[in-house]
Amino acid sequence: MTASPLTNPIANRVTAITHELPPSVRLIGVSKKQPASAVRAAYQANLRDFGESMVQEAIAKQAELADLDDITWHLIGHLQSNKARKALEHFDWIHSIDSLKIATRLNKIAGEMARSPDCCLQVKMVPDPTKFGFSLEELWSALPTLNQLEHLNIVGLMTIPPLESSMAEVEAIFEQAKILIDQINQQGFDQLHLSELSMGMSGDYPVAIAAGSTMIRLGTTLFGDRPA
Repeated sequence: MTASPLTNPIANRVTAITHELPPSVRLIGVSKKQPASAVRAAYQANLRDFGESMVQEAIAKQAELADLDDITWHLIGHLQSNKARKALEHFDWIHSIDSLKIATRLNKIAGEMARSPDCCLQVKMVPDPTKFGFSLEELWSALPTLNQLEHLNIVGLMTIPPLESSMAEVEAIFEQAKILIDQINQQGFDQLHLSELSMGMSGDYPVAIAAGSTMIRLGTTLFGDRPA
């Protein structure tokens, strides 16, 4: 049975957030660790973008939701090389290209599959040993090679501030990411035309939007705490 709006708190939260967002910002519901029923509840409020971190978890969830064939699936977690083919089969977006190695492997397999997925490069704006991602030095060094990967549609950057950052530090990181994307676009790469900034989560998305984010990734704000 389909829940009515009054008994569907997830749909109510999706609707409330959607109404406050500027039209330039895409809302991605982070459904990792949430049951398929939670995705279905958010779908009832017209949310069509969902983010998953684990390829196998996403595949199982997608099978349960096969009747919802207009969902756009975003991979937002670290991708292991041995899951690259499955990721390309099951995701429309890959936000978390965090090394030249995984980018090269994805490009090779995407060519074999005749696919061109939308992708973001995950970058660490400040050093953070707890997260994957290009350091700034690594990113600048890799850009000429990334520009040659003709089977990946690299359209933006993703960044996540260190966990213990103050809000002032978070704001600075997001503003630096916007500057970085502009600097990259000024280099004249023929295939890298970066227009998307995937940044901002439940605790900091208003700051991310103010800094220029085009895609925010909200989990607990929409779905509540993850099941134990």
